[in-house]
Amino acid sequence: MTTHNTGTRDEWLAARRELLGAEKEHTRKGDELARRRQELPWVRIDKDYRFETDGGSASLAELFRGRSQLLMYHFMFGPEFEAGCPSCSAIADGFSGSVVHLEHHDVAFTAVSLAPVEKIQAYKRRMGWTFPWASSFGSDFNYDFGVSITEEQQRQGVVEYNFEQRDVSWSLEPGQGPVEHAAMSGTDTATYVRQAPGMSAFALDGGVVYHTYSAYARGLDALWGMYQWLDRAPLGRNETGPWWRHHDKYDD
Repeated sequence: MTTHNTGTRDEWLAARRELLGAEKEHTRKGDELARRRQELPWVRIDKDYRFETDGGSASLAELFRGRSQLLMYHFMFGPEFEAGCPSCSAIADGFSGSVVHLEHHDVAFTAVSLAPVEKIQAYKRRMGWTFPWASSFGSDFNYDFGVSITEEQQRQGVVEYNFEQRDVSWSLEPGQGPVEHAAMSGTDTATYVRQAPGMSAFALDGGVVYHTYSAYARGLDALWGMYQWLDRAPLGRNETGPWWRHHDKYDD
């Protein structure tokens, strides 16, 4: 027999209507946050970043593919990795179906990783994904946007991530770090945590690219489709630690 609180349909309905009011307020606050994101000042990008794509070398402006807006997911996949980060992969499982809709609303989408394009293409085939995914290997892009750090920065200990100072020296200590996810990515923990997740938005206006928004860490929760469903499941997220895998690695 369940230990959860139970009640009649009328009791459930009364509680649900009360919750609905809170949900509507949450939605209104979300709308207000979206408006404030759009009001952020745009920052002109003058550096000539280069990317490798399925179609060859491309500039940041060319990643827009003729559109005025670009949404980008900073995917944790370093040059030393043998597979993409399992967390980023779980998020990316929801990307392919959205791209066509975004593209018909004047918004381009791409993922970007520091891994060479050949590794990205092989992993993309393995996962069955179709969304655009570019390599920033050999460029400052990942470092400038706060999603990659060098070994020297790691040894020094303190870097900026998610708009605040973050101590990463712990990642060099034996037994520390997200060991399981590093192993699933085919690398060690110190190497794994030199990459970090994020998303950024850009505008192309008058031939000039502007950075308009970025989010990191829990700021990506809303992009993680499975969690939006779990938050509405009877037991919620119901987790004590990372439990997910690459979608082709679950032992059924």
